[in-house]
Amino acid sequence: MSEFAPRSLFAPATILSRAEAQEIAQRALRNSPAPETRVSINSSARADTRFALNQVTTSGENSDTQVTITAYDGNRAASVNTNRLDEASLAAAAKQAYEIAKLVPPNPERMPELGAQSFPALKERVLSLPTPAERAAAAKIVTELARTNELIATGFIECRAGASALANSKGLFAYDSSSSVTMTSTVRSPDGTGSGWACSDGNSFDELDPATLAATAVQKARDSRSPVAIEPGRYTTILEPTATGNLVQLIAGAMQARAADEGRSFFTKPGGGNKIGLKVVDERVTLLSDPDDNPSTGGGFDDDGMPLQKVVWIENGVVKNLNYDRYWAQKQGVQPTRAGGGGFRGAGRSLRMMGGTSSVADMVKSTERGVLVTRFWYIRPVDARTILYTGLTRDGTFLIENGKVTRPIKNFRYNESPIFFLNNLEAMGPSVRINASENLGAGGAVFMPAIKVRDFTFSSLSDAV
Repeated sequence: MSEFAPRSLFAPATILSRAEAQEIAQRALRNSPAPETRVSINSSARADTRFALNQVTTSGENSDTQVTITAYDGNRAASVNTNRLDEASLAAAAKQAYEIAKLVPPNPERMPELGAQSFPALKERVLSLPTPAERAAAAKIVTELARTNELIATGFIECRAGASALANSKGLFAYDSSSSVTMTSTVRSPDGTGSGWACSDGNSFDELDPATLAATAVQKARDSRSPVAIEPGRYTTILEPTATGNLVQLIAGAMQARAADEGRSFFTKPGGGNKIGLKVVDERVTLLSDPDDNPSTGGGFDDDGMPLQKVVWIENGVVKNLNYDRYWAQKQGVQPTRAGGGGFRGAGRSLRMMGGTSSVADMVKSTERGVLVTRFWYIRPVDARTILYTGLTRDGTFLIENGKVTRPIKNFRYNESPIFFLNNLEAMGPSVRINASENLGAGGAVFMPAIKVRDFTFSSLSDAV
């Protein structure tokens, strides 16, 4: 069993061990007057450092343990949260949850609680957070390089460690622990015309590479100064891994079986049913979730306490699975997907797009005229039926001419679907770990390749840097 091994200001008991979480859950269940009860526990510690104008501006650490007690009265349910772990507080929360449950409307889709499940043995891995001095040293690598190049660096280092547990009155107990770290930096020129961004992501602080991050962000800031405008339109486009992840993740979010079966999704088959077994993207595309990719000691479990399993969503361009929650799986006569539904416990959902062998440099050399994109931002839905989104390029957008990156260009607004451009795939690079979320630190590990695609739609210009 892994334990939290502190190097910072946190006490050893900050992150609950399996035994500690189980003891709290048993006390909550024992004090519940409801016929059926679920207890969810989240124990977390977080450390972060923010830097701006080439200096550290804030440094903070916090920890908490939250217990959610859900009481069931038939198909009625209510939940109460508390961070008080003494016997009386847990009993009061359980009683309050049951009293509220009697008052709410019944849920006709409520599934009964699961019994005991079989989980893999926890991996032996130390979960730790870096000290303020360690975080400051990482930030200094970026700020010093920016200052040397007469540029301005800002950034954020976020480090998390935590444990999640779920128990119920039918004998289920699930536990997992995890840690993750993310470091991002945006480096800009003093005149505000150049901007470069880079990110480093991992399970532990030792996996971060601030030197490479600094070199990448600084070089992009230097190269992106004084951009020129080119006409919007459809361009051959090279997406760096973060840009790929920004949009490809949207496919996984759309793969809900119920929406597809009810005719509300891209994955709805014309004439009825869903697209399982149908080819939807280039045959080189395989998209999967694998507990082995999770930054955790146990692989994670879903909201109902089922252990997560490897799920191949798209294989060689063909839809292999959609996400069935327990209710919809029972209604359709299939097995639940075991990759989670609207939320995930433990490490969160992992996502991997299998890659190829082309480097970004090779993609550039093979491009007569095109656009190189660092990442996207302000990503918002346009049409769920086609997984169409809009957003902006950001922090380094460049023109490619005759096999070379020739100049920085002003940012674009795009209107695109990952389904569209993955049907126009020309080349793929190796899959690497990234953090492509607008909410850094959320979710599980994500692995994406750089890709080259035809006819990517840039709909208008943006004056944003």
